[in-house]
Amino acid sequence: MRRPHAFIRLALSVVLLLGLAACKEEAAQASPLSDAQRAESLRPASAELRARYERSCAACHTSIDAKAPLTGAIAQWQPRLDKGMDTLVKHAMEGFNAMPPKGLCADCSADDMRALIGFMSQGKDNNQ
Repeated sequence: MRRPHAFIRLALSVVLLLGLAACKEEAAQASPLSDAQRAESLRPASAELRARYERSCAACHTSIDAKAPLTGAIAQWQPRLDKGMDTLVKHAMEGFNAMPPKGLCADCSADDMRALIGFMSQGKDNNQ
């Protein structure tokens, strides 16, 4: 009589383990998209900064295909930040590699670029 109970326990254990393995596989598949999903959802708190970000920065900094560092992906921004904010602002203002001058934000000042870079590199602005 103990054998049917042992079989049921074994079968339940196998089902549980298979279910856990499937959860682990789904989590692994979701992680590459998490940076892009996060970048897409982030917006500056400041209405003025948000307007500049949405019309000039978001197109590239929320798309993996653009090869730009994603908004809020701190690890992607760190090598750039290591060069110093002044260098990043200079590159943003003058253009650098695939980034066009001012990131196509014709009315952005160096201070605007500093604020936009600060937001994109951390996923938050000073007003949040």
